[in-house]
Amino acid sequence: MTQDDVLALFREAGAILEGHFILSSGLRSPVFLQKARVFMHPDKTEKLCKALADKIRAANLGPIDYIVSPALGGLIPGYETARHLGVPAMWVEREGGQFRLRRFDLEPGARVIIVEDIVTTGLSSRETVDALKAIGADVVGVACLIDRSAGEADVSVPLVALIDYKVPSYSPDNLPPELAAIPPVKPGSRNLA
Repeated sequence: MTQDDVLALFREAGAILEGHFILSSGLRSPVFLQKARVFMHPDKTEKLCKALADKIRAANLGPIDYIVSPALGGLIPGYETARHLGVPAMWVEREGGQFRLRRFDLEPGARVIIVEDIVTTGLSSRETVDALKAIGADVVGVACLIDRSAGEADVSVPLVALIDYKVPSYSPDNLPPELAAIPPVKPGSRNLA
């Protein structure tokens, strides 16, 4: 699946928004990828996640025992990608501000790939890697549908992205004038102060 194919699915779903957005990372951007609008369509989600599963296989990361995703954004692509890889899907969720594998047991040494929706700074991925390593998992990689950083995000393990889609992002105190002139909106799921 090419970048044009992926972006076409996002456009068909009305999931590429323009304005002034506060990203989950706290950064600001003139473009927001509202993946929930894609994930509400099982046929589009299946196409994206099957292609991501194929890309994970092609990365030759070795055998995979589990897919683990950060809640909330990674739940749907994690589950669907796991389905195409034929492995169980789990998720971490925040408890006391830290990601934890609360609902599942993971045996030490289990080979895990973390599946995300969109990576911008890699923060959620790194937090998930740390949480899983702390309980003895062998995290062999992170996979995502879209890498907004185009390879610049540090996720601390190999990153497999279905596509790279570099979208500008800015710190709140360094906005270009055209973005500063628009009131910001926070459509994401993570609350940062």
